[in-house]
Parts: sequence; C-alpha cells; structure tokens
Amino acid sequence: MKLAVFDFDSTLMDGETIDFLAKECGVEAEVARITHRAMSGELDFYESLKTRVGLLAGLPHSRAKEICENLPLMPGAREIVAFLHERGYKVVCFSGGFSLATRHFAQILGLDGDFSNILHAKSGVLSGEVGGEMMFGDSKGVLLARLQNLLGISARDTLCVGDGANDVSMFAYAHTRVAFCAKDVLKKAANIVVEQKDLRAIIPSLESGGAC
Repeated sequence: MKLAVFDFDSTLMDGETIDFLAKECGVEAEVARITHRAMSGELDFYESLKTRVGLLAGLPHSRAKEICENLPLMPGAREIVAFLHERGYKVVCFSGGFSLATRHFAQILGLDGDFSNILHAKSGVLSGEVGGEMMFGDSKGVLLARLQNLLGISARDTLCVGDGANDVSMFAYAHTRVAFCAKDVLKKAANIVVEQKDLRAIIPSLESGGAC
C-alpha cells in the first residue's frame, strides 16, 4: 500500500475556499490578503485562520454549504486521483479549510478520506468560530505521521502535494514532495516543483522516477 496526501485549497480546488465565502460577506480583499500572507509563511496559521473565519460571522450556514459544494476543481484533479488509485495508492486530502467543501469533493473525486476544519454555526448562521483537525501550522505533519503509523506506510511510500506554508510540516514525512504552483517557502522543501496549473503535470515526474 502507498499513500498520497493532497492539500485542498489551490491544489485539488482552484482557489481558496475561504476567499469564496469572504466574497459573499463583502470582505474578500481583507481575507485574501491575510490568506496570502499565511500561505507564504508570514503569519501564524492558527491566528490567521481564526481572524479570517471571524470575518465570516453572520453568513447563513445553508449559503456557506452551497458555496462550498460549487467550488471549481483544479484542472486534472479527477485524473491524478484516478492515476494514483490505479497504482495502489490510498488518496486523502488534508486541508486547513473546511469540511463543508472537503467532504463533498472527497465523494466527487473518490478520495479515501478527508481531514479538515469545521465552521461553527448557531441558529443557522456562522458564528465566526472554527475548530477541527487542521488548525495549526504543524497539523498536517502530525496527522500524516499518525496515519502512516496506523496504516503501516513508510515515508518512502508517501507522496504529498501542496502549495502553501502549512504544507511544509507534512513534507517532512514524505519521500516524494510536490510543490504545486506553490509559494517559495514550500518549493524549498519540495523535490518536485510543478508550475503548470494542471495536476496532470505531476504525472511525468512520477513516472520518471518519483513515487511510482
């Protein structure tokens, strides 16, 4: 068995979930600015996440769910998941984003699992609070190590794909580390760098000596 872990926002999905939600709330520019700094490693991930989610307070939960279930997939997302499944991989998603999106698209893509955060709602509207499995800058690395131990999978048989600073921690546990249209902080930790905005662009590197 092998394991492939993908980030969701700006990796499996074309864009940042929280930016789409922020647009609905009229705070898109402010949230996008914080997101960019957090993904570049300039801000503490936990603090930036709490700040951004706080700006979503008052958005109807039903509308948030509708937005999250209609996000654009990254070109090649379906194909790369199918490619890896054909080669015996378990394919999962780790996201500092939200379960309203990842659980829906895990079914669409046929992922074997998704791990993300939960937007708290009260009386049918978002409260501005968030909790979950991916709240901190090192959360992905911590969870990957636990998942490898549970499944009996080594770092050599692990592939990780991401784009931002909160993906650095999981790269420490993967032999094949793909920086996909990524921030410089992640490129430095990668051994495969893909600049083309199409996940199928990863395949030649894998076939020529990467994880496959």
